[in-house]
Amino acid sequence: MLGMLPALAIGACARSTGVAPLRVWAMSYEGDYSPHLMPGFTAATGIPVEVQSLPSTASHEKLLTAHAGGALPDVLMLFNGWIREFAMIRAVAPVPSPALTAGLSPGIRDALRIDGRDYAVPWSVAPQVQYYRTDIVGEAGYAAPPLDWGGWLTMARAIKRRRPDNYVFLMLLNWPGALLTMMTQAGATMLRDHATRGNFRSDPVRAAFAYYANLFAEGLAPRAASTEVQDPLAAFAQGYFAIWPSSPTTLLDLRRRATDIPPERWATARLAGPNGPGPVSGDSASLCVSTTTDRPAEAWALVRHMTSRDSELTFQRMIGNLPARLDAWDAPQLALPVLRAFREQMAQPAPIPPVVEWERIQGEIQLAAERVVRGLQTIGQALTALDERVDQLLAKRRALVDAGRIA
Repeated sequence: MLGMLPALAIGACARSTGVAPLRVWAMSYEGDYSPHLMPGFTAATGIPVEVQSLPSTASHEKLLTAHAGGALPDVLMLFNGWIREFAMIRAVAPVPSPALTAGLSPGIRDALRIDGRDYAVPWSVAPQVQYYRTDIVGEAGYAAPPLDWGGWLTMARAIKRRRPDNYVFLMLLNWPGALLTMMTQAGATMLRDHATRGNFRSDPVRAAFAYYANLFAEGLAPRAASTEVQDPLAAFAQGYFAIWPSSPTTLLDLRRRATDIPPERWATARLAGPNGPGPVSGDSASLCVSTTTDRPAEAWALVRHMTSRDSELTFQRMIGNLPARLDAWDAPQLALPVLRAFREQMAQPAPIPPVVEWERIQGEIQLAAERVVRGLQTIGQALTALDERVDQLLAKRRALVDAGRIA
């Protein structure tokens, strides 16, 4: 009930002022906690706000359906990998003023630019790092996990020898983030020929697949999907695994479960790469304004409020995700040692391939990896099939490029 109070206050304001509310759709923790940001905007402008939290698993289809029906909200959150698609179908409007994207982390902003234009304002930055059990890593003789693949594997084998009945890593088979990061850190270019064909049989992709698959083959990671690990926080607390590549929202989960796993028993570090840390994938999100809103000035004012320094710091305290604004990083709350790895990683976001089909391609990568890990295909077979499938997904784009209609 306490969590509903901001939304109830907003609803009451709408009834008392007679002003129609602005509508916001958001997903995950961002959707659940966004109502806490709205009373300040309503107090300053007199404009109430209604927030609808969408389930992450169905949000992409719901947003597309709403666009087709002319029913998108005024402001919508999009995961960064979706922005190009929604810009192409003219569901979201270009950012009208450079002031809205001024003062942002250059790496984050540049990764979202489409043909030199901004269509979104970065809001919730979520690069992956490795959470690790300091006690388990320490027992194996390490003060912190090595940041190169060779050292990471050597450390993992040392942990496994001491704890043969447990695992070292948790890399859920239905979440491709860890493998995507390995590919980008290996220098892979996943699409070729002006991003019209798959490039998954390249040497960097093969190297990343081989390293990833070997972690499972040596028993260093469980062959499990998220449905098979119901409570990863409890498993982490019990030492079922020692290293967990995850996003900043895990900070909130760990804070909630401090009685199970005290802060002194875990820490964070950047993810290991072939020769050291490099670009990393994540589930970062941005705010957009729909092209169908009849109140664009008010909608962009709300975006400015939600991405302000104060709002981003409030959100960081609530859900862990990090601010994209550089001026927020001088706040004392962001000086915590566990945030250092995230701050360093923000300077190296993984590039998002410039195709609207990328969401579906990520799903195909995950399926190919799972087939390899479960022994259903060799790496060669899986990558050949992956290239063929991606070529099919990119057929329309390839025809448009060949016809000179897009670059």
